[in-house]
Amino acid sequence: MDRVILIRHAEAEGQHRDSPLSHRGLESTEKLMELLNEHRCCEVIFASPFLRAIETIKPFAEHHGLSIHRDERLEERILSETPLNDWEAILEDSFEDREMKVGAGESSREAKERVSSFLDELEGYSYPLIVTHGNLLAFILEYFGKTVSFQEWKNFSYPDVFLLEKDQGSWIFNRIWEN
Repeated sequence: MDRVILIRHAEAEGQHRDSPLSHRGLESTEKLMELLNEHRCCEVIFASPFLRAIETIKPFAEHHGLSIHRDERLEERILSETPLNDWEAILEDSFEDREMKVGAGESSREAKERVSSFLDELEGYSYPLIVTHGNLLAFILEYFGKTVSFQEWKNFSYPDVFLLEKDQGSWIFNRIWEN
């Protein structure tokens, strides 16, 4: 793999797995398609099975006749099985304490291992595109060698797009989405 496009889904109406994109999210898919076309992307598309991830890339996939391969390992990290009023503070703590869990939720380490098992299988592709969620996007960037702080995660947009290119054995990270 010499290049990879990483995408955080567009803005959705909610956090449930079947939450559709908002009006603004749907509008951003056209801009996303233009951006991806400029980068002559890609040979294969993998996405979280959550509706917001699928809807984010569907116009591009249909335009180019590409299938969207859904993979559960790209699903959003479940911080807690029950709603949390202070979820953002807990998420921030989980950036520091990778073993921290809330009830039956998933620790940062567990989520990173889950997505790493997916990424380990991509070596046969030269230019994949991956659509996922914000916390998983941070772990994917870490897999390729970029440290992502909680503050950097907070600055991810809906959608957000990173182009990673290998140069002499090292990955170069380019955030190519502009709000």
